[in-house]
Amino acid sequence: MHKLLTVILVAPLVGCSAKNSTIETANIDDYTTNRIANIIETQVKNVDATHQSEIINRVSAEFLGTPYKADVLIGSPTEPEKLVVNFDALDCFTYLDYVNALRQSGSESDFFKKLISTRYINNDISYTHRKHFFTDWSHRQPLNARDVTAQISSHTVVVTKYLNQRENGSEFIPTLGIVKWDVSYIPAEFVNDEVISHLKTGDYIGIYTQIKGLDVTHTGIFIMTPNGAVLRNASSMKKNMKVVDSPFVPYVKNTPGIIVLRAL
Repeated sequence: MHKLLTVILVAPLVGCSAKNSTIETANIDDYTTNRIANIIETQVKNVDATHQSEIINRVSAEFLGTPYKADVLIGSPTEPEKLVVNFDALDCFTYLDYVNALRQSGSESDFFKKLISTRYINNDISYTHRKHFFTDWSHRQPLNARDVTAQISSHTVVVTKYLNQRENGSEFIPTLGIVKWDVSYIPAEFVNDEVISHLKTGDYIGIYTQIKGLDVTHTGIFIMTPNGAVLRNASSMKKNMKVVDSPFVPYVKNTPGIIVLRAL
């Protein structure tokens, strides 16, 4: 079994407000601690920081084969939020959290700071401030990415969404509230070679959903490999149940379409 550590984060380090002067994380095993240090040293520090596509490619590849596990974060309307850091198992969203934080980190303390800003609105470690929706990344401060969907394809469709509102008017996530904004996506039928030519390795991809109140049902990272374009993703498919490279166009063709965010 992995030895467990407990990390205490102090507000000046992470930019949290004084009311959250100390935040205790969930237990972090020594495997995760060592992996954070190793990935930063071998895949981030030795690459020019301006080459973010390459850094995201290298960092995300470090997780290939990592087991998929749903609902890995701790927190709910009735349970206090904890800053979960666990590289033993991932869901599709925490995978992007870790990659986005690691790509900007020069040290372990940097990583915790970047993870908080990636995962939480205004760096507030709380359930209601968690960035629950993919498009939060391009709408909620601090921003993780910008929405480039409309720049990728002239066939982009814009839909007004009331995020978190079910068809019957209730909330998917109680106490979170409902937010209205326009969501842009490229329908799957138009995801072709032309679209691929405008995507960049490291682009964050959301699989658009027509379900009212939600923006995406899955996320991943666009990577151009020597064998073609792939969606690098923490897959919940029974045949996978781990982080894999899925052929991009065949995968997307079986979905409503894609949202494209580009890392800042």
